[in-house]
Amino acid sequence: MFRSSNDVGMYDRRLKIFIGAAATLLLIAVLRLVQMQLLADSRLQDEIAALKQVRGKSRHFGTVRGDILDRNGKVLATDVPQFQIVISYHLTSFGDPRVLRAAEARVRETSDDPSLYEFRTEVEARRADLGRIITDCTRFGVSMQEVAASVREINNFLWYRRAFIAWFRNGPDPNFLARYERGVNSIPLADAMPEFERQVPDQRERDRMILDVDDIPELNKSYPLIDLNTDDDVFAAQMEFTDINDLEIVTSGYRDYPYGSVAAQTIGWTGPAQEPDKGLFERDPLAEYLPGDVCGKRPGVEYVCEAFLRGRRGEQATDIDGNLIRETQARYGQDVQLTLDIELQQQIEQYVTDPQYNPNADANTAVVVLDIRSGDILALVSLPTYDLNRVRYDYDKLIQDGNKPMRHRALSEHYPPGSSVKPIILIAGLEAGAITPDEPISCPPHKAPAGWPNCLIYLSGGGGHDQRWNNIARNAIKGSCNIYFSQLADRLEAPRLQQWLFRFGYGHRLPLEASLPWPDECEPRRFLQAQGQISARVLTGTVRALEDIPPMRDGDKRYFGIGQGNLWASPLQVANSFATIARGGLAIPPRLFLKPKATTTGGPLEPVDLGISPGTLQVVFDGMSAVVNEPGGTAYSTFRVSGLAGQGVKVYGKTGSTQNPENAWFAGFAEDNDGAKIALAIVVEGGQHGSRDAAPLARDVIQLCIYQGYLGTPLADIVLP
Repeated sequence: MFRSSNDVGMYDRRLKIFIGAAATLLLIAVLRLVQMQLLADSRLQDEIAALKQVRGKSRHFGTVRGDILDRNGKVLATDVPQFQIVISYHLTSFGDPRVLRAAEARVRETSDDPSLYEFRTEVEARRADLGRIITDCTRFGVSMQEVAASVREINNFLWYRRAFIAWFRNGPDPNFLARYERGVNSIPLADAMPEFERQVPDQRERDRMILDVDDIPELNKSYPLIDLNTDDDVFAAQMEFTDINDLEIVTSGYRDYPYGSVAAQTIGWTGPAQEPDKGLFERDPLAEYLPGDVCGKRPGVEYVCEAFLRGRRGEQATDIDGNLIRETQARYGQDVQLTLDIELQQQIEQYVTDPQYNPNADANTAVVVLDIRSGDILALVSLPTYDLNRVRYDYDKLIQDGNKPMRHRALSEHYPPGSSVKPIILIAGLEAGAITPDEPISCPPHKAPAGWPNCLIYLSGGGGHDQRWNNIARNAIKGSCNIYFSQLADRLEAPRLQQWLFRFGYGHRLPLEASLPWPDECEPRRFLQAQGQISARVLTGTVRALEDIPPMRDGDKRYFGIGQGNLWASPLQVANSFATIARGGLAIPPRLFLKPKATTTGGPLEPVDLGISPGTLQVVFDGMSAVVNEPGGTAYSTFRVSGLAGQGVKVYGKTGSTQNPENAWFAGFAEDNDGAKIALAIVVEGGQHGSRDAAPLARDVIQLCIYQGYLGTPLADIVLP
């Protein structure tokens, strides 16, 4: 076919237009490329950099808790670094025939032969890596069988975790679920798997469903394989496994308690962070809890001081090219220093639990020792105790133990104080003018009227204190006369009696945490501390002032006078009340924390002078001295051969015993010739007589305090348990 000249001209023009347009587009593309690569458009580069960051990686490093120290700097709790070889589930799963069987079936169903060949090639290579790891780990002191068992344990955990979720997502039988009132999480795996098999009898179908569960976070975690115990092991492992993906050498840590069970209830312990714990640091992404993190558990310093002890993790962020774009240094947690003397605490615990020294060695017992000048708590003993290094493993057994070893008997349990409260009753009576020091209250040798407590010497032998001495104030303390103190308390107005008990620290929590500098973003945490009771009914809310406490019934007063009825107190409250008496009526809150210490407002409460007259104090001191130093004193037979006077130490004490519940008490204080003073309180659950069951412990605890240098002169030949 022939073209006309016009057609040829039109074709040439169109060709030139097309070539021109193409050249123009090419020029634009070249200029754009030059702009991108040579002119470095800042906006575009910013977009690329942002994309790199989004596609990059952020690596977090673990937190390191601060130490807990005693008053002398001895470590009570510390993080111990530990190097581990960790392995991903992606690698261990190549050693799980269940996973491989299901994965190969999926490849067969959805792909061609080349894909199946590639799958089998990868399986062979990864199984070779796994076999090499199992073999080479033997150079670090473990057997091939142990490493292989760890791999199986990881695989079994993840397989059954996926199986449980697959079963639940398949829609369990509602009638089956109804048998578990506490919800799906309470269903044992041993019950769920047979139900899954019943619903899906075909094993291949079940395997497929299990393999489809690929969206749970546990699949992307690494799991500990073996520990590396020396620096040489760490170096050797780095050299040996550097070419294997999905295997890392990481630094972790575990919480170590060098003194084991000593002061366990006070120190507390750490365990996996649970949902209720996670609100503490929810506004701080570098301190918030990640899966596997631990935190302090109630009760104890580990829990109360979590805001200080927990550190902030470090972070390294890299872009898609592996370039470091942001780095935050890890910050260790603060150390917390207590007023406790761990060696004194340890010696007391060993002594009290040694049947060679204590006939009641198996009894539940609490001991509190305070330094009177500072209010420092030197010992806070609660027996029985438990090993802090084992508590995470023994927890279920511990909480089911009928002796309640995890309860802090010195702090969070309360008891009727018995006759240990009588010095406070005497102070209240003398200061109110309800009695004078030389006014007797008769204690005849016969039964008390109905509704009134009897004298203990009448119950034991039919006598009365009138047969022994003129039953005035100091002698009533010396002989612990129930008749005297029940009648004296009955003379007082109920609000006045409550007021004196409250001012001595009864009926409300003591501010142990007041000295801590709480961060603004953290709600202060507190110990589980018994408030005690000084009214007709138990209060469930927190008592902050005397006005929060219901009134006392007049009929309660006579039993309050002997420390029974509706009067309850913790051993710490009792020890603190005797420290206040020893200071001449100056109330100083007991102190447990030396560091961290508040440097501004909001620190510990100021001392309060209770305004007790010197004459009243002298009568009380005289009576308490007679308890331990004069014939007829309820603790005289225990202390008369103690040798404490020869060491420059004088003791002022008060015995006590209660019924319903039956407990034995000794409380008081000791001072030396240089003015050093300690206060103490001891309660023995099930003890029948304070003079027999508690006073000997008090005598020897004072001797231990002398040995530790808190007062007096130690004997050169003292034998400690």
